[in-house]
Amino acid sequence: MTALLCGGIDLGGTKIEARLFEGPEASTTELRRIPTPRQSYAAMLEALEEQIRWLAEKAERADLPIGIAVPGIIDPESGRIFAANIPATGHSVRDDLQERLGRTFPVVNDCMAFALSEARGGAGEGHGTVMGLILGTGVGGGICVDGAPSRRHGGLAVELGHIGLPASAAARHGLALRRCGCGRMGCLETAVSGTGLANIAEDMLGTRMSGEELVRQGESGVLDVWADIAGECLLTIQLMLAPDCIILGGGLSNLPDVVPRLERSLRSHALDNMKPTRLLRARHGDSSGTRGAALLARR
Repeated sequence: MTALLCGGIDLGGTKIEARLFEGPEASTTELRRIPTPRQSYAAMLEALEEQIRWLAEKAERADLPIGIAVPGIIDPESGRIFAANIPATGHSVRDDLQERLGRTFPVVNDCMAFALSEARGGAGEGHGTVMGLILGTGVGGGICVDGAPSRRHGGLAVELGHIGLPASAAARHGLALRRCGCGRMGCLETAVSGTGLANIAEDMLGTRMSGEELVRQGESGVLDVWADIAGECLLTIQLMLAPDCIILGGGLSNLPDVVPRLERSLRSHALDNMKPTRLLRARHGDSSGTRGAALLARR
């Protein structure tokens, strides 16, 4: 098999996905998903080791480069993780796997891995500064400069979801302020994520609905409010980071006409004479985080 083999693992709250990638374009050749054990860190580590061994067997290479994408904050020195959805807080997955298996596995925030994948061979190819924005159950981001993950103080990715919701937007639409999963009140994530969209539907319609249900039932008013607030989020990105493009991922990026809808919203919020940054959908879709981790390991 070609020497350009690499493996990626995406450690999520519900599943651990492993993909084997091949060739200069890093195309998926093998895929395996297993449930994430949530009862203990030790059980989760055993499952990670199982996925690593599976990748090595499929590649017929014990030294296969394998990267691991995880949600949360990863301390760049100790490797210790702070995460809400996996039993890894206070542990270093990087060091513990090295001790168990005798080799190094780079561990990267999943949003940063997503941005790297889209910057190298993805929708952001050819752009200098690429921001990856995941609009899923939560809201998170990563940033790459010249095809490499940007160094971030303290291991933070681009934690857009935990910036405060603009008071003007909440007042404009009569939205209730809600407590975020991080413990703070009124984070952007409570209105811009998939959960946030359901929150808006509850405020406006009296019932919680997903994006797909809103589209199916023609509730465009709720989607318009969501897009208006998401536009505020996009403006924050542009004012703070000024990326050449913003790549959209996560479940809400699959809503019909999401790119033109958000482009209109960003233009409506943009400052005078400010050229809005380009919005694009992810090229590698659900595999982008896993692919980014693999590219990091291969590099």
